[in-house]
Amino acid sequence: MKKRLYNRVSKEVLKEQLKESTEARTTLSFYQYAKIEDPKAFRDQLFLGWQELGVFGRAYVATEGINAQISVPEKNFEMFKEQLYAIHFLNGIRLNIAIEDDGKSFYKLKIKIRNKIVADGLNDETFDVTDGGTHVDAEKFNELADDPNTVIVDMRNHYESEVGHFEKAITPDVETFRESLPIIEDMLAEDRDKNIVMYCTGGIRCEKASAYYKHRGFKNVFQLDGGIIEYARQVNEKGLPNKFKGKNFVFDERMGERISEEIIARCHQCGNTCDTHLNCANEACHILFIQCENCAARHNHCCSQKCQDFNQLPEEERNLLKATMEFNGTKFGKGRYKAHRGDHDLEG
Repeated sequence: MKKRLYNRVSKEVLKEQLKESTEARTTLSFYQYAKIEDPKAFRDQLFLGWQELGVFGRAYVATEGINAQISVPEKNFEMFKEQLYAIHFLNGIRLNIAIEDDGKSFYKLKIKIRNKIVADGLNDETFDVTDGGTHVDAEKFNELADDPNTVIVDMRNHYESEVGHFEKAITPDVETFRESLPIIEDMLAEDRDKNIVMYCTGGIRCEKASAYYKHRGFKNVFQLDGGIIEYARQVNEKGLPNKFKGKNFVFDERMGERISEEIIARCHQCGNTCDTHLNCANEACHILFIQCENCAARHNHCCSQKCQDFNQLPEEERNLLKATMEFNGTKFGKGRYKAHRGDHDLEG
């Protein structure tokens, strides 16, 4: 019998199964730039092996390498590592283990073939992508952060940095990594001879960005090894000062993991202190925004009165109307929408 190479069960069923499951799971991420001759064969090999071990999550495979965010049943964790380390270019690779983990980060396994493991819009033939910035650990990062000749750059998107970022970091108002590269270069135009220290969630964006900025003439380029996830682990283990404030946004069902107790963001509806991301409960909208518990209860987890009213319509009527209606998720990008505070009939 031919083994399935894709999931065939509905999202709703899988989410309910995960919700009811008591299985202990470990959420982790890893990436590696490496030359993969046959991405499809490699992808299928991974899917079959991980499916047997009960792995959930997502991975992107390209000719340039692999980028994965997954969760593994604790009982199969050592088997997973053995299987992963048996792949020559992944042997001994560091696994970034989640800081906060309830085992509910992913509900199914998806492995996709992409042109690149991170969409950056760069022509890799024009510069040496292996000539990246100097990797620094948490202790060295803190030392550089205290140096007045240092500029710290957040290589993530605005909705990530809104809920958490390093002290004094530049946080570009961008929605994609591709968009950030030229904008950050302009922002650093007067700082070419300073220490440029960049960071992201797990390190992958900085691998490419640091090489690109060195190519563009920046002299002293550093990158936080393992990103925010590894920094938090080292800070906790070594008792170092924690220079990260707030939450680390993560691209799974958890939406974030707390790195420090500070809450630096506000509810997009009422303006009260809050850093809880969610997607609008109206699936035809689905915009990512920040909503406090009071507003969630008041508006049934919707971003606007329009979405709230739409969600109360019969399913058949919703299906007929959704193609002709414009919601906040249609008009705005991720995390861009903010309701008029104090307006009881929120913007549609």
